[in-house]
Amino acid sequence: MADISVIGAGSWGTALAALLYKNGHRVTVWSILQEEIDMLEKEHEHKDKLPGVKLPEDMVFTADLKGAVKGKDILVLAVPSPFTRSTANRMKEYVAEGQIIVNVAKGIEEKSLLTLSQIVEEEIPQAKVAVLSGPSHAEEVGRGLPTTIVVGAKDKETAEYLQNIFMNEVFRVYISPDVLGIELGGALKNVVALAAGIADGLGYGDNTKAALITRGITEIARLGIAMGGHFETFCGLTGIGDLIVTCASMHSRNRRAGILIGKGYSMEEAMKEVKMVVEGVYSAKAALALAQKYQVQIPIIEQVNAVLFDGKEAGAAVKELMIRDKKLENSDLAFDQFIS
Repeated sequence: MADISVIGAGSWGTALAALLYKNGHRVTVWSILQEEIDMLEKEHEHKDKLPGVKLPEDMVFTADLKGAVKGKDILVLAVPSPFTRSTANRMKEYVAEGQIIVNVAKGIEEKSLLTLSQIVEEEIPQAKVAVLSGPSHAEEVGRGLPTTIVVGAKDKETAEYLQNIFMNEVFRVYISPDVLGIELGGALKNVVALAAGIADGLGYGDNTKAALITRGITEIARLGIAMGGHFETFCGLTGIGDLIVTCASMHSRNRRAGILIGKGYSMEEAMKEVKMVVEGVYSAKAALALAQKYQVQIPIIEQVNAVLFDGKEAGAAVKELMIRDKKLENSDLAFDQFIS
C-alpha cells in the first residue's frame, strides 16, 4: 500500500483518487480552493465536475499543500495545464529528493514551449517525474469502465512501480520510456479535437471527422518525431488512441468547445460555456511555434489557430484545408518503388 496525494481536485484528479483508493492505497486530495475541499468533505462527491462518483468516507481532503506533499510516496499532479508551473513552484520546498511526481495533465506551455513534465523538472529538480496519459475520460474511469493508458518514465523501475500502483482489472497500464512522445501526443490531440468539434458545429459528417483524425495524427507524428518522439508512440494509445476518443466523444471539453465555435461562438464564449479548462486552446499557439521552430508543416493546427485567435471564419478555414496544393498521401512512398 502506498501513501498518495492527488494535487488537484478536478474531474481527472477525482477519478484517479477514487481508482487509487480502490486499489488499496491511502489517498489524500488537495485543492487550492477551500470551498471545493469543504464540498468534498461534506458530500464525498464532486457534484460539479464528476457527479455520481462517490468517494469513501476516510479519504482525506485538504487545502494544506505542505501536508499533502511531505512524506508521500507518490504525488499525482492533476491541475489544469495553465497552472502546472505555479503549482509546482509552490510544491517544490516540500518535495524530497527522489520523490515521485506523476503528471496527468496534458499541454505545452506557450512561452517556454516546454511540456508539462519538463516544467515540473525545471521547478522541482529533486523530484523523479513521470507521466500518465492515454484515452481516458474521467467520467468513464470514475464509473469503472475498462480503460487502457500508458505510464512514461525515464527509468524502467519507476515505470513498473507506477504500473503496479495504478493497474487493476478495469484499468490496464502499459509502460514506455518515450516520455516526450507521450506528452506531445496528449497535448497536440487536444488542438486537433478542437478542429473536429468545429467541423461538427458546422454540420459536417463522418467523412470530415475521419479526415481530420487521420491527417491530424500525421501532423502530430510529424512534429513529435522532429522533436525527438518516436513513431511507435504516435501509433499507440497516447497518439491515435487518445486522438480518436477526444475527437469522437462528448465527454471531450475540446470537442464541445469546438462545436460551439463551429456554430459561431467566439473562443472566449465557448470556453465560458464549457465551464472547464479547454486545454487545446492553451496548446494551440505553442504547437504552431514549435512547428515553426522545427520547420514542420501542420496545416490543420495552423487553421485552428487562425480561427481561435485571428477571427477567421470556421468554414473558410475548412475550405482552405481542402484546396491546398496537391500532395502524396505519404511522402515516404514513391511510385517508382512499385514498378516491377
